Amino acid sequence: MVTRYHDESRALQDRFETRALADRIDDLLVHDTISDSDRAFIEALDMFFLATADAEGRPTCSYKGGDPGFVRVLDPHTLAFPNYDGNGMYLSMGNVLANPDVGMLFIDFERGHRMRLEGTASIDLDDPLRSDYREAQFVVRVRARVVYPNCPRYIHRYELVRRSSFVPQADCLTPVPEWKRSEWAQDALPVTDPARDPGERAVLGR
Repeated sequence: MVTRYHDESRALQDRFETRALADRIDDLLVHDTISDSDRAFIEALDMFFLATADAEGRPTCSYKGGDPGFVRVLDPHTLAFPNYDGNGMYLSMGNVLANPDVGMLFIDFERGHRMRLEGTASIDLDDPLRSDYREAQFVVRVRARVVYPNCPRYIHRYELVRRSSFVPQADCLTPVPEWKRSEWAQDALPVTDPARDPGERAVLGR
């Protein structure tokens, strides 16, 4: 693989004498495909962090959560995940349309393991996978460019208390977030948003 290190990376590596270590990691641990063990790790998780940037290079980072397996590895080069209803700003997804280069950080906070995946993302409003995800607005596919483990030493250990009740489920109505029922939001919501008339849906604070 062609090294991803630029002059500034090299300058810091040389300053702290880690150039040889960085090259060794590139040679041994960095891949352009998703292995079977990578797949098992990714599909066991219920969250990840997504880094994107707009056309001018201004970045943002967002948290994406779902049930375990909501990120699916489709083949050694491709994974997919749903986009659910959010705050309507579409900062990350808008960035994907303007600049498809993304970074994904997967962390298991209970066992202390993490990996990074960088690649090219695409959005298809009519992706056939959308029907597999209840209430998904669309599906994002990412073609991997580099996949590699990340040093786990600074990962704090957490235990799962409960998963979000807002992740759509087949056997119940998805609740409405309380903030959407706020006076400041009501008249700005899409006309089809359940928060305008929640009916049997519970209104939850978070």
